[in-house]
Amino acid sequence: MDTDALTISGLNAFYGESHVLHDLSFSVKKGRVLGLLGRNGAGKTTCISAIMGLVKTRAARIDLFGQPIAGLSPEAISLKGVGLVPQGRRIFPSLTVYENLTVAARGGYASNGDGWGLEQVYATFPRLSERQRQLAGSLSGGEQQMLAICRALMTNPRLVLFDEPSEGLAPQIVAEVAEILKKLRDSGLSIVLVEQNIKLALDIADEVVVLNTGYVAHVGDVGAFRANDRLVEQLLGVY
Repeated sequence: MDTDALTISGLNAFYGESHVLHDLSFSVKKGRVLGLLGRNGAGKTTCISAIMGLVKTRAARIDLFGQPIAGLSPEAISLKGVGLVPQGRRIFPSLTVYENLTVAARGGYASNGDGWGLEQVYATFPRLSERQRQLAGSLSGGEQQMLAICRALMTNPRLVLFDEPSEGLAPQIVAEVAEILKKLRDSGLSIVLVEQNIKLALDIADEVVVLNTGYVAHVGDVGAFRANDRLVEQLLGVY
């Protein structure tokens, strides 16, 4: 039996004394996309931060391909094979595109010899190749998002966490980001996708987990969830 890419059990997280995540439990199947959805303030970004070791957790078990990672530092979790495309991109604006990519590069966990390196990134994202000597801070918002995605891919991760990849982008660029996500999904990469653009999320995800004020409100197949208009409206608002 294949081991799930990510298994979370009893995840609790706090900001100071504020209890913000309450006993979250769900899993991400290997090679699948999990849409982590919810209204603003539901706890989605906190959950991503907790998986990445950026927020301390209590009474939690987080397994990456069967190996425990809860309590490890963000650096150690990254080295275990978790890539992060953070909300707000957080590229290094004073470094060039080339420098942003190479600072993250490592062999990682590619098992078939077809991992991500500069050649693969530039072939897949020719716009970044054209701008490789340009300072990242001078790129457009869409180009910065591509760079943030590629920086995560350059670590050759087994699992990638995407936190609001379409945020603040024009509709045409959102469509480009959606195509990138679909290609990564079809390549067999395991993905957790946090996204306020519900249509985009439901078009890409295989399964969904919906959070509501720090609790899991729904877990299920994306097709069944999409078909239940009443449930979508109840948990996420008008769709």
